[in-house]
Amino acid sequence: MMRAWKIKENGHHEDINRLARELNIDNILATLLIQRGIDTYPKAKAFFRPDLNDLYDPFLMNDMEKAVDRLKVAIGAGEKILIYGDYDVDGTTSVAMVYSFLKKYHDKLDFYIPDRYAEGYGISYKAIDYAGNNAVTLIIALDCGIKAVEKVAYAKKKGIDFIICDHHTPDDKLPDAVAVLDPERNDSTYPFQFLSGCGVGFKLLQAYSIRNKLPFEDLKEYLDLLAVSIASDIVPMVNENRILAYYGIQKLNKNPRVGIRSIIRAAGIERRLITIDDIVFKIGPRINAAGRIESGKQAVDLLISEKDEEADLHCERINSHNQTRRNIDKTITEEAMKETLSCSDRYKYSTVLFNPSWHKGVVGIVASRLIESFYRPTIILTESNGFATGSARSVPGFDLYQAISQCSDLLESFGGHMYAAGLTLKIENVAKFRDKFENVVKDTITQEQMIPQIEIDTELNFRDVTPKFFKILKQFEPFGPENLNPVFFAENVADNGSARVVGSKKEHLQLNLIQEDIPFNNIKAIAFNQAHHFEKIKKVNGFDIAFTLMEDTFRGNSMLQLNVKDIRI
Repeated sequence: MMRAWKIKENGHHEDINRLARELNIDNILATLLIQRGIDTYPKAKAFFRPDLNDLYDPFLMNDMEKAVDRLKVAIGAGEKILIYGDYDVDGTTSVAMVYSFLKKYHDKLDFYIPDRYAEGYGISYKAIDYAGNNAVTLIIALDCGIKAVEKVAYAKKKGIDFIICDHHTPDDKLPDAVAVLDPERNDSTYPFQFLSGCGVGFKLLQAYSIRNKLPFEDLKEYLDLLAVSIASDIVPMVNENRILAYYGIQKLNKNPRVGIRSIIRAAGIERRLITIDDIVFKIGPRINAAGRIESGKQAVDLLISEKDEEADLHCERINSHNQTRRNIDKTITEEAMKETLSCSDRYKYSTVLFNPSWHKGVVGIVASRLIESFYRPTIILTESNGFATGSARSVPGFDLYQAISQCSDLLESFGGHMYAAGLTLKIENVAKFRDKFENVVKDTITQEQMIPQIEIDTELNFRDVTPKFFKILKQFEPFGPENLNPVFFAENVADNGSARVVGSKKEHLQLNLIQEDIPFNNIKAIAFNQAHHFEKIKKVNGFDIAFTLMEDTFRGNSMLQLNVKDIRI
């Protein structure tokens, strides 16, 4: 699939030159900073030296006083508290964090993760009944609950209070909980909107610690869980998220908790520095696999483990689930690809597929896979408890949540945000929903949003690729949305004659590149899934590339190389 190159504006030369002088860096790095809104020395200092002291006062969040007051009363009175969370990475890390923290100060504590298949997403009546039968009087809901108006009312009749810690988009009416902590509230007074669910839970613990004069140092041991949540939930890597992720990754590399250390060993990444990519592609999927295949409770059991032997047993099961998930994912993706091709004449702007036999645990992954091939808003549905239920994923720039909300008359429930959502509807409404959603997308999506794009920061010639440049660039980490790993372009490059096709399926290109006017500066490069360019690049004098910079580590030695994202002949 051809991709459009979208090159960002570089900013004014005067601003770039001034910032480069002030920071003693080259103009290319100054350009990258200005593109990220970092245009002064103080902003650059905060960016390059994240500081936990710059975290916002948690009491700026709506209802935080109420939440802390209720929690303090519950602990003081010896009430039984239930920590409740979603079955994905954000939910299970949230539960592990809050449960582990409160366990130090309170012994009447339990946690609950709903069953993806029997209960579905969010607060369940089954969980509330469980709480009532076990004398629970306070539920702390994490990464869910913002739409649970009826469920919270049901709990209230049973004498059970709720503190909701969520980060999803609310409806006009909020649940009648003791406290609703959500920076996405329409009336939010909190300075930062984009915390993860685990991030909101962390603010609750921070507020409780301040009120009870507990040292902030005690909270630092949970930053590895928070970093895993921030990276896996793909929230913007700016502001508080970047500060928390920065220190969380430090903990992951120096002294991760026992459960995460076990995952790191299972993923085979224990002998190198852990990065955001390792969380997204190695750690997060293993935690997610528990809830996809069996029970998210297994993930919490792993994350709260205190002994290596216990953690390794839980991790072995989860690793097995992850392999099962990968096999199921591959099969269903192949089936979904065939079905999408068979109905492509009728549905040109969106993909909505329903198959009652598909595994509910992987439909979100399959939706993402289909976007890689067809590049349009995609919803994958399966049958669960007599309803069609599933996950939706979007393309950059298109507000999926708003599109689904325009079809709400055909839905039983839905929730999520701009790029990902979950929904449930009656099976007999699937065909109507598919047609209506197609028309909504057709009327609202732009032509630009339907073309895969590579967003490129700026030009980078090979003469400027130096060890000093790369050393400073690495300080832009941790990368994530709104602070992505910079993508560069270079013109008139060529392979020095050693290009070869590599990979188990001969799908990748390994290159040694030179640039036309810098003939002696060879740079190693890898172009994943671009072996189809092999014959073409041998026949031309030069071509253009879009790329990122990366370190290739082999047998303890690191070498700078290019990760080629696209090749233009």
